[in-house]
Amino acid sequence: MEHIELAGVHSGDSACILPSKNLTEKQVATIKEYTKKIAVEMNVCGLMNMQYAIEGDTVYVLEANPRASRTVPLVSKVCDINMVKIATDIITSSLTGRPSPVPELKDRKINHYGVKEAVFPFNMFQEVDPVLGPEMRSTGEVLGIAKSFGEAYYKAQEATKNPLPDEGTVLLSVCDRDKPELLEIAKGFHEVGFNILATGKSFEMIQEAGIPCKRIFKIYEGRPNIADEIANGEIQLIVNTPAGKTSVYDDSYIRKAAIKHRVTYITTMAAAKASVEGIKAKKQNGCLEVKSLQAHHGDIE
Repeated sequence: MEHIELAGVHSGDSACILPSKNLTEKQVATIKEYTKKIAVEMNVCGLMNMQYAIEGDTVYVLEANPRASRTVPLVSKVCDINMVKIATDIITSSLTGRPSPVPELKDRKINHYGVKEAVFPFNMFQEVDPVLGPEMRSTGEVLGIAKSFGEAYYKAQEATKNPLPDEGTVLLSVCDRDKPELLEIAKGFHEVGFNILATGKSFEMIQEAGIPCKRIFKIYEGRPNIADEIANGEIQLIVNTPAGKTSVYDDSYIRKAAIKHRVTYITTMAAAKASVEGIKAKKQNGCLEVKSLQAHHGDIE
């Protein structure tokens, strides 16, 4: 299951996509090879949870845990594989005398997407900046399944009680390291019908590219500013990537205001791109398709 930085930097707190969208066949083959070698070397009997990171074409092993993870039931639902039952049969085979189910397993072609998204308790703690770090903060997980990644992501966000708006105004305020991806996101939101507000250099970049955009003040630049517009209900979606210690100004008030006034907020560029795909899919389809798990499983080859 491919992790994508939609919500944060901790693998347990980030969203996951199955099947993967961005991994090459070579990378997938390497992951399979490493996983098999590690499982054999560790003499794992049952479930094993692996964490990988990929930079370029290099696959790095972060950790290997001979146990289940919270993702197991979600992967089972997406793939129509009862992983717990299979693991139990393997572990108890010496007692039951049943043959191992492993030889009968084979790769499957999944013709739909499953998106796992983390649920956070930030709405309960409005003074806490909803930016993630290396620690795990999620309190639960949800799953969205659909034929397209965009619709599956849209469903997952709706299930987290942080739904994507279909129209309105989006605020774009991103740090310098994310500026190279800004125009792609601004163009995407413009194409799906959103009005765009942006701050400082973000505004200048979008305007120079010929994308309709209005400038808005940050809280230290004057009024009316971002906090005023959020409080007045003029902003329906916020994309704000933290600058961290590289900025002399603290933008956490933007994200805290979003929580207080229940405005959907996004803190990574990957999530912003996925949101554009989700909104586009929702508008193209008109409504979200509802299918049973059994119907989705009928499409698996």
